[in-house]
Parts: sequence; structure tokens; C-alpha cells
Amino acid sequence: MTKISRADAAEVLTLPGGGAFHLLADASHTDGALGANRLVLGVGAAGAKTHYHAKSTEVFYVLDGVAEFVLGDEHTQVSRGDLVVVPPGLPHAFGAAPGHPTDLLVLLTPGVERFDYFRQLARGEAVLDADAYDVHFVSS
Repeated sequence: MTKISRADAAEVLTLPGGGAFHLLADASHTDGALGANRLVLGVGAAGAKTHYHAKSTEVFYVLDGVAEFVLGDEHTQVSRGDLVVVPPGLPHAFGAAPGHPTDLLVLLTPGVERFDYFRQLARGEAVLDADAYDVHFVSS
């Protein structure tokens, strides 16, 4: 299956601090192979609290800027051109590094229908069924 997602056709969800989700491909668009979005975060903005995915690997490619990741017990910064691969079950959190914005291409494979999850987040709503999106938050 060939799928082309045009940048000008992507649904863009505005986030606080000048950020945005660009929804590129949900699992239903790729026969379940993957989900893809672009996540732009303003200077020092939080991306996601500590969570894990039970079924999927999450891949982050830094298009621009500097991001900060917590991967299990490891804290690290990554910058333009770096790739982070998070295997299923690994607790992780991320955001723009202090003093920096970041622009990330995020892939989840195999794909999970998550566009509605991102829409709920962008509206500031509590996500009631995170398990359906394979997002399992870890208590701190």
C-alpha cells in the first residue's frame, strides 16, 4: 500500500506555548502498519508525561531544535538529526529542552488509532480511555 500525506492536507491541532500536532497518518490510513504525526513544541514545553506503549515501538526523529527525553532511568538530550527508538514497555517522557523549541517526527509501529487521543489533548480534555490508544501512564 502506498500512502502520501501532504503537509497542506494534515489536520493541525494547536497546543499551548506555540506548539502543534500535525496529524499525518493514523493506523487506518496505513492498514495498521504505523501512525505518524509531527509534534512542534515551543521553548521548554512539555511533550508527554511518563508513559509506555504495551503494543508498539515509538520512534522520534528530531527535525529541528533540542528535545529532552527520559527513557527508563536515563535522562538525555537529542538534537536535529538524532533518532530515538522506544521499545514496547519502556517508560518514557519527553519535551522541548529548557531554552529550546523542538520539532519532532513521531512514528508508532504497529499503528494504533490515536488521532482522537491527540484531539482530546489539544482541547485540554481528560483522556478517559488511554488504554484504547495504547498509552499507559506511570504514576510518579
